[in-house]
Formats: sequence, structure tokens, C-alpha cells
Amino acid sequence: MELWTARFCCALLGLVAGLAAGLEITSTGPTSIEKASGQSVKLDCQFSLAPEDSGPLDIEWSLLSSDNQNEDKVVILYSGDRAYEDYYAPMKGRVHFNSADPKNGDASINLTGLKSSDSGTYQCKVKKAPGIRSRKMLLIVMVRPSKPRCYTEGPAQEGKDIVLRCMSSEGTNPLQYSWEKTSDSKLLPASAVLDPVGGTINVRNASASASGTYRCVASNRVGAEECVLYLNVTPPPNTAGIIAGAIIAVLLILIIIAIILFCCWRARHRKKYEKEICNEIREDVPPPKSRVSTARSFTVGSQRSSLGSMSPSNLHEYSLKNQYDKIPSSEEYERPPSHAPLPPPSTARMAGPNLSRMGAIPVMIPAQNRDGSIV
Repeated sequence: MELWTARFCCALLGLVAGLAAGLEITSTGPTSIEKASGQSVKLDCQFSLAPEDSGPLDIEWSLLSSDNQNEDKVVILYSGDRAYEDYYAPMKGRVHFNSADPKNGDASINLTGLKSSDSGTYQCKVKKAPGIRSRKMLLIVMVRPSKPRCYTEGPAQEGKDIVLRCMSSEGTNPLQYSWEKTSDSKLLPASAVLDPVGGTINVRNASASASGTYRCVASNRVGAEECVLYLNVTPPPNTAGIIAGAIIAVLLILIIIAIILFCCWRARHRKKYEKEICNEIREDVPPPKSRVSTARSFTVGSQRSSLGSMSPSNLHEYSLKNQYDKIPSSEEYERPPSHAPLPPPSTARMAGPNLSRMGAIPVMIPAQNRDGSIV
């Protein structure tokens, strides 16, 4: 009984040893790789087969999820003697098998045009029944620093604090900044305080000796970029001169405003004077004709009343004295006195008592002034 037990144990150990001597991953390279964006990388996965591995060969590369609740993403696949290299859309056209025939024991892949999103843990899994083996590799895609921008903060004057700043907009941390002076003594000012992480130099109580050319280098583990800055420390400005110039400028502005206001006032006064002169000329215009018509209507009405009081017997006598009762026309009223027509000559001037004896009726004629108005 013990003999049979020993034989069974030996057979079992041989079987386990046979399985262990089957499919194996033979790659021994580093399991962590750092690369810069835009570069290419080879993820090594070499394997060996044994005669016992008689099943179909399957090779699967996957990007493991950092969250256990999410599924792993298959990047490239080999199955049924066929490679599926466009299996993962974000890496389409950028991932390929290193060997044209992975069955020869080379399951390595090449990634080109690396991006920061390609960073992660990759797993190479080789299956050939009854053996299954896998290998994990960490890929870190780092972005090299972009060209930094150098500039100063604060007035570059003597006695002032000046800050020299260097900043890269892109780059994988940790970024390091270093400053150096490339002109004169090539030594940073004694009062300068350097911050390699923030990329600044604080020059306190700057002097003229701080002037010169400075260079800043931004770097990380995959690359470096630099920029150049020229610093010119100037003497403080003449404050008294600036104040005097400002006062003179203000006075000139006030004088110009006063001249403009004076010109406007003078133009307005002249316009008002011309308007008053026009009004004085209009006062000499002759009176309207409505007054003449009123006087005429009054005289004509009086004449009609006189005619109404006459009898047919004295109409003949009235015709003799119409020349005395004739009312001048409007043209005669408007005509200057120097051009007034002379009365027609009378052959005989008759006195008032004679007219009364002849039966004439006296008529009162309203008095008139020179412009034709009734008094």
C-alpha cells in the first residue's frame, strides 16, 4: 500500500513539473517605463511554449482600469492566427505587434506617438491550453515642458523690489526652474531669493548692478526648455519735474478753455447786438393801411348822413361844394407832404356867411394828422 502511494505522488509531481515547464513568460526587462509625449515605446512580452501546450494561441494586451468597478480596455488582440490591431479606437493606427507572427514567441507591442492619456498599467496575457501566463508593465507618458515665458513684476527702478518670473504652460510635474545670469559677473544679485518650484527670483532693493541678461531653464525628467530675459534697472524718476509738468499742462488746458468760452461769449453778444439793430430799423416802417380805411369809412359815413338830410332842392348847391368836402384818397395820405397835390384853383372863394345864405348845410370834417389818423 505504501508502495502504491509513493508511485502516485511521483506521478503527480511529474505532472505538475510538466505543467510548470510548459508556457512561460521569459521577458526580464523593467516593468516601469517613462517616456516623453510624442515618442515611441516597446512593451516587451516574450514567451516560450512546451509540447504539452497544444491548444490555440491567444494574445491579449489590455489597459487596466485604475478603478476596480470599471472594465479593463483591450488594446490589441491576436486570436485564430489573426491580429486585431485596430481594436481600441483611441490607439487606432498607433499600436502594432512587434513581430509579424507572434506564434514564434514574441507578443511584444510597439506604441507610437505617445500621449499623456496613454499612461497606465498594461497587461500582456498569453493563452495556449492548458497554459495561461501574464505580465504587467507600468507606462508613464510625461509631457516635456513647453517653452517658458520670462517677464518682470514691479517697477525696474533702483531701490525697488523686482520679481523675475519664469512659467511653462505645459509640462508634467514635478517641474524645476533654475535661473542664471549670463552677463557681467554671471552671478545673481546678493539680495536675490530663488524659488525653484515657483520659478521666481525676488531681487530686493535692486541696484544698477542687477541689470543684465538672465536665463531660466524649466525641466522635468523627460526634457527641458529655456527663455531669456534682459533686466534694465533705471534710476528713480524726477518727481518734482513730473509735478511741475503736470501743473503747467493743467494751466495750459485752463487757458485754452477760457479762450474758447470768451470767443463763444463774444460771438453771442455780437449776434444779440445785430438783432437789436434790426428791430430799431423796423420801427420806422409806415403804419398799416387799416387805419386809413377806418378814417375813410368814418368820413364816408358822415358824408352819407349829410346827404340823407338834404332835400332835392339843395342837391344842386351840394354839388358846388363837393370840392371842399372831398376826402383825400389813401395814396394821398401815404404820399409825403412835399409831394401832396395842390388844390384845384377856384374862380371865386365864397365865405361862410354867403354859403349859409345860399342854403348850404355846414359839414364838420374831422381833423387829420400827417399820417392819416383821425384826431
